[in-house]
Amino acid sequence: MSTQTVVFSGVSIYLLLMIVVGAYASKKTHTVTEFIVAGRSMPPLLLTTTIIATWFGGSAIMGSAGAAYDDGLLGVIADPFGAALCLVLVGLFFARLFRRLKLLTFIDFVDQRYGSIAAAFATVVSIVSNVGWVAGMLVAFGILLESLTNIPLEYGIVCGAVVVFIYTAVGGLWAVTLTDFIQMLIIMVGLVVLLAVVLVDVGGWGAVSSQLPEGRLRMIPADNTPSQWLNYLRAWLIFGIADIASSSLTQRALAARDEKTAVRSFYFGALGYLAFGMIPVTLGIIASVTMPELGDSESVIPALAIEHLHPAAIAVFVGAVLAAVMSSADSALLGAASLISNNLLPLFKKNPSDRLGLLVARLAIPVCGFVAVVIALKAQMVYDVIVDANILLLAAVIAPFILGVWWPKANRTGALAAMAAGFVAWLATRVIAPELPGDLIGLGVSLMTMLVVTPLTQTFDPPRSLVDTDGNPVELSDRLGIFRS
Repeated sequence: MSTQTVVFSGVSIYLLLMIVVGAYASKKTHTVTEFIVAGRSMPPLLLTTTIIATWFGGSAIMGSAGAAYDDGLLGVIADPFGAALCLVLVGLFFARLFRRLKLLTFIDFVDQRYGSIAAAFATVVSIVSNVGWVAGMLVAFGILLESLTNIPLEYGIVCGAVVVFIYTAVGGLWAVTLTDFIQMLIIMVGLVVLLAVVLVDVGGWGAVSSQLPEGRLRMIPADNTPSQWLNYLRAWLIFGIADIASSSLTQRALAARDEKTAVRSFYFGALGYLAFGMIPVTLGIIASVTMPELGDSESVIPALAIEHLHPAAIAVFVGAVLAAVMSSADSALLGAASLISNNLLPLFKKNPSDRLGLLVARLAIPVCGFVAVVIALKAQMVYDVIVDANILLLAAVIAPFILGVWWPKANRTGALAAMAAGFVAWLATRVIAPELPGDLIGLGVSLMTMLVVTPLTQTFDPPRSLVDTDGNPVELSDRLGIFRS
């Protein structure tokens, strides 16, 4: 059989397997709580795996490899370095409190702390971010199939979307987690095999490093200009800070079976993500030397697979990349659907039944997915779509969110002013000085606004206290994610 036939057959079997796993997971999913946070019973191994898999998507493989091919380590500050930093910060500062709150989404926290207007704004921003993530994953799926099977990019995007829609809508977080576990096993095998074969074929890392242009392994800007340093800082924060409020990550903390499991899973997830995230980065840097005339840098991974692997091994590797793509796409899609069901539905239907909430969550998956497909077909770039998906989270949401967790005085007026100021600052920067990172400027304006407005409004707008899902006051001491015996 030809390489294309082998790859196509392997992809078909893999996609069918994911649907079967989703159907199995549906047996565990009967309520909204089971659908969104797996009944708050996720064990350590599955939770760690799904945290890594949630992050390890098309951006980590196709996008990061392409960025490293073009710009070396400076091109991948956001991912994997910023993304790994985010996992550490969530484990250290947020995981214990969120598991303690027993909520369904991070928007529930925003609603408690700041009210329905702030919650509605944060919900819309988060849904936009999640849909952007899904779009980036679908582009990666399409690029992969086009590179290895000559199936047009547009067909690959639609095909990948349909499969993710099916198993995510059927099984919810349990389906996502079980498929993530299988997907991470495939990812580990595929990436390690490709890296080992490529290193042997090119004569080892030493043979490559001696030919690298100066600065390829730099992790700080070479030019000491304000603009470059602002964009460098933005690269760290767009994932490292903004995604602390990612619905996919907070969903994992809420799904843990206890606080200890939540904390440790995020720490181990950070280590695992950085370790595996450096493999495609390394491959991208190697390819910049061995394949310098590559037309599309984001196709560097499939190009290396074709160049160095046997057709049967290519099929395994394709499964690895598909696993990475789907493991992020399904999580982001589920995050968006969860927000629609749990946080937008009550705005239109007071006290919706559990049955209605579950139905809306399932129906929201193909709706959000359709929007993601449209974005993917238009953008057709992986790394940029993923990074830009977090713009409004960084500019307008993350500062009030973090202060709401750690600043007792944080109140509704300060948060609303901060969100509005951050959004306006981002929009103004895009119009007046588009070369500057508007989301980073929005973050600074948002933070300063809340720090100024909050103390001035304490008298008529006192801070709201936090309660868990049962209405009990939440213990706010002992919140740091520190290992204990």
